[in-house]
Amino acid sequence: MSSPCRAPSHPRRRDRAARLLPAPPLIPRTSPGGHRGPFLPSPDTGTGTGTGTAAGTATATSDASEAADAAGTSGPSRPGRGLLPLLLVGNSAMYALYVGVAGVLLALQVEDIDPANKVANFGLIAGVSAIFATVFNPVAGALSDRTGRRNPWILGGGLAAVPAMFLLGFADTILLITIAWCLGQAVMNIYQAAITSVVPDRVPVNARGKASAAVGLGLPFGSTLGALVGAAFSEDYRTGYLVFGALVAGSAVLFTACTREQRLPARAPMPVKAQLAAFVGALRDHDFRWAFIGRALLVLGYFAVSGYQLYILQDHTVLPEGMAPEAAVAVLMPLTSVAMVVSTVLGGYLSDRFDRRKLFVGASALLSAVALVIPAVSTSWTAMLAFSVVNGLAFGCYMAVDTALVTMVLPKAEDAARDMGVLNIANAGPQIVAPFIASVIVSLSGGYTALFVVAAVLAVAGALAVKPIRSVR
Repeated sequence: MSSPCRAPSHPRRRDRAARLLPAPPLIPRTSPGGHRGPFLPSPDTGTGTGTGTAAGTATATSDASEAADAAGTSGPSRPGRGLLPLLLVGNSAMYALYVGVAGVLLALQVEDIDPANKVANFGLIAGVSAIFATVFNPVAGALSDRTGRRNPWILGGGLAAVPAMFLLGFADTILLITIAWCLGQAVMNIYQAAITSVVPDRVPVNARGKASAAVGLGLPFGSTLGALVGAAFSEDYRTGYLVFGALVAGSAVLFTACTREQRLPARAPMPVKAQLAAFVGALRDHDFRWAFIGRALLVLGYFAVSGYQLYILQDHTVLPEGMAPEAAVAVLMPLTSVAMVVSTVLGGYLSDRFDRRKLFVGASALLSAVALVIPAVSTSWTAMLAFSVVNGLAFGCYMAVDTALVTMVLPKAEDAARDMGVLNIANAGPQIVAPFIASVIVSLSGGYTALFVVAAVLAVAGALAVKPIRSVR
């Protein structure tokens, strides 16, 4: 009898419809399996800020689906036993590290080294590491593609997270922190690229919805865990870094010990020239171009604010007496996560029921703008609580319905994987420039009110960008 934790993998059935399955509506993060497009990694890899999302999962999933389709393999009738819970654990650990490290511990470490210039320094580290992650993404995705294996790369990347976090904890200059965090991005890209590709490799098309839910729930669960652990180790960030590394390493060991895989045919990466041609060709399509612009604008505004959450709580929000900013993060993150889960489910269901995508995308983007205005006009703790809930509701619904909308405006069905990869640039690109833009705005304005206003304007522009789309209601 097979072990209950063993999830045997079988060849997947050839089915092009798999390419059009939307990814779980998560915070956009550079895509992990970024081997098809210029930024195809990791929603979003981990970005330099490390906050957020796996919207890039769509890219990796579609790419791996295409690879298996091209191989002409046939698929199992159901996912292996225990695979979905293991995907939930693996993704939760990954997002816990991204949120806890970049959202809490890294910000505290930067502040300890140079309190007066923490905003500019944090923006520099976040921006440089985001660029590094984006460049490294295609490498990480191609590694597991070339070997046709995922488990060795999941295990290797997960175990390497421990020494990477150890080095980060002992970095004592801005330069060393930047280098150490870039190394952390590299190993996490290897881990994320491989685990993201497990769904199309081992899950049949008729079970992709459940698999996407398992992967998608990793974001709110991991974000909450990351905020709580980060707050718990705010006075000892070196130990906190090791805890996060151990979480990822443990999940990697568990996943690879309890799953079996069948080697897939090796696949060569797409040449850079072909990637650039694909990017230009996709954006010639009217509806796809506007969907791309709308996504880029909203993501830019979202990450310009979210990357500085700890500093906002330190320098902008008036917290209740006795509450530390790190503890406030541990309160706000679960609120945002719960709101995001609720709106993701409701937004997807209602947009299907009424067959209206543009309405829900535009309304949720406008709601995001409303949320950003709240802390701009009030520095109270109550305003921050309201912002977290409303922004979670807005962003969850937006990513859920916008992902569905995008699948409906893809230029060509036969190029769906490629074009979803192009769209992922709208997730990855803004995350590169957001830290730089945010640090400039805060430095020039002397506070965070202007940052909230600029982000709100970007959200409104993102809402208006869906209006010109013609082929979807």
